Amino acid sequence: MKNRFLDEMQERGYLNQCTDYDKLSEICNKKSISGYIGFDCTASSLHVGSLLQIMILRLMQKHGHRPIVLLGGGTTLIGDPSGKDTTRKILKEKEINNNIKSIKKVFNKILDTSNKKTAPIFVNNAKWLTKLNYIQFLRDIGSHFTINKMLTFDSVKLRLEREQSLSYMEFNYMILQAYDFFKLFKNNNCILQIGGSDQWGNIVSGVDLIRRIIQKEAYGLTSPLITLASGAKMGKTEKGAIWLNDDEMPPYEYWQFWRNTDDRDVKKFLNFFTELDQKEIENIYEKENINNLKILLANEATKILHGKMASKNAEKTAKDTFELGGIGSDLPEIKINLNEIKKGINFLDFIVNNNILSSKSEVRRAILNKGLKIDGVIIDNEKKILQYGDFKNNLLKISYGKKKHYLIKII
Repeated sequence: MKNRFLDEMQERGYLNQCTDYDKLSEICNKKSISGYIGFDCTASSLHVGSLLQIMILRLMQKHGHRPIVLLGGGTTLIGDPSGKDTTRKILKEKEINNNIKSIKKVFNKILDTSNKKTAPIFVNNAKWLTKLNYIQFLRDIGSHFTINKMLTFDSVKLRLEREQSLSYMEFNYMILQAYDFFKLFKNNNCILQIGGSDQWGNIVSGVDLIRRIIQKEAYGLTSPLITLASGAKMGKTEKGAIWLNDDEMPPYEYWQFWRNTDDRDVKKFLNFFTELDQKEIENIYEKENINNLKILLANEATKILHGKMASKNAEKTAKDTFELGGIGSDLPEIKINLNEIKKGINFLDFIVNNNILSSKSEVRRAILNKGLKIDGVIIDNEKKILQYGDFKNNLLKISYGKKKHYLIKII
């Protein structure tokens, strides 16, 4: 008999591999389970590349299971080598703890914290990893791992094949991750670990460790790694990462990211990043034009992270800005001082200093190509000085191309 949680994972394209699908399905049909995903805390916000994993935790809750969010205060001190060409920057414990506090805000927004049976459990693996006795750990845990097998894992093998150095510190990461699963199995009755497909070797190691030490069965499954139709990595743009915390990326910019999805990725992302029923997606996809589908994707994805009102405001801002040629109230803001603007500000300096474009030469090319506008009027003079008279009610809109708009506000 199929299990609805795992079945929907397959339908949405979330499921890549599972250590024992049939047995896990049987257990999930009989009772609610706890499963975990680990997140390293290398920055104050996760980016959209982590969103698929969070959506899987949300799906667990939908089907009555309890997610465990492992915030890797301990493993972040080491750094996961998976998919990396070089050793990560080593962070101090204080930085990591501050990152953990910030990252938790997103989980509290996306996951349901009101139902006691399925509310997420937050765990920091620094609780046990920072207290390990090295010799005892080698005897009790390290003895279950062979170098031969560890060298076959992609996280190690690919680095070595590219002749890029892999520190002994990073090499230990997979053992620590397996130990995390072992601890969560013992302490929280957590029988399932979920991760991206690059984590398969680490997850299987945890399943094996539990079986070897306490002769119990645990399970692992992975989701596919997402690559865009363009070949780019999910969550990265030419301007940087698409952050999930709203203090790193305002809701309108987040909405706009989804609105600008490549046509070829829209259907896949409606399945991945919205909660629309699969049949509904198929039905809508056949009837609606691609631009309406992108707006639907942007609305639904933004609603899950930032709420219904923020999603509506973002859509209205986009409509005001693009269709009506107005100034949308939800555009990313740049504030300038009244005294500063009264003196006059060099336009090239302003654009570069506020990261609208990265260099003066790039600004000059944009002006030459008629790509920069103030309130819809093309800028054709690279010596332009922004003045108080350019503002209406202390506001103006700077546009770069058709899709990037900034609200400049005098304070």
